[in-house]
Parts: sequence; C-alpha cells; structure tokens
Amino acid sequence: MKRILTIVCSAVMLLSVSSCTKKYITPNPNFSVFATVQPSDWLLSDDGKSYNASINVADITSDAASYDGVIVAISYADEVYEQIPEVYGGTSFSYTYNSGNGSQPGNLSIYAQSPDGTTPIQPTNAIKVKITLIGTN
Repeated sequence: MKRILTIVCSAVMLLSVSSCTKKYITPNPNFSVFATVQPSDWLLSDDGKSYNASINVADITSDAASYDGVIVAISYADEVYEQIPEVYGGTSFSYTYNSGNGSQPGNLSIYAQSPDGTTPIQPTNAIKVKITLIGTN
C-alpha cells in the first residue's frame, strides 16, 4: 500500500512541476523629452496668480494622455533635476498636460507661483525640463 501511495504522490508532483510555463514580459518603451524654458517664455495667467510656460510635446498623444504616465522634472544647473510638483528656491512649480488633436501636438504647461498661491513669481533663469513618458500595457 505504501508503495502505491508513493508512486501516486510522485506522479502528482511530476505532473504539477511539468505544467509550469515561462512568461515573457515585454518591457515598456519609457523615454524622456528635453526642453528649455527661457525667462521670456513665462506668461502671466488671467487670474494674475501664477506664470505658466507651454511646451509642445508631440509624444503626448491621445492614448498617452489617457493611459500612460507623465513625470516632469526641472533643473536650473548641473543636470540636477527636481521632480515637480516642488517648491524650489521659494517658487512653487506644478504642471498639467493634454493631448493634441489632429495636427496639434500634445502640450505640457508648467506653472510658477508663490507657495501660498497668492503672488505670481516669474522665473528669471533658463530652466531645463525633462519630461518622462512611461508607457503602460
């Protein structure tokens, strides 16, 4: 009886181990787009509480805006990037993005204002912007 039980258990173990399959995961095509925002690129908003600068990003398509992730970081010098939203040097930075339509490219807008949200602060130096698009499955 022990011999039959051992054979049955061994057969069950062999069948369960041999039924495993390998799954291959295709990596997502993440990439970054770089831009520079000059001091003259900042425009005062209609409500007078913030400055904004627009960057055309053709890679922010309708699908990218709906399903992918967009991460933005800024750098004043030395390729040291700060991810936004962020309060940097007394200025609060945030961003929004949207996809283009038809022949219009996607757009990313960066906003600069005081941390309390009442006083607009216009950046006076060029700012390097790194826009990372993270694809999803």
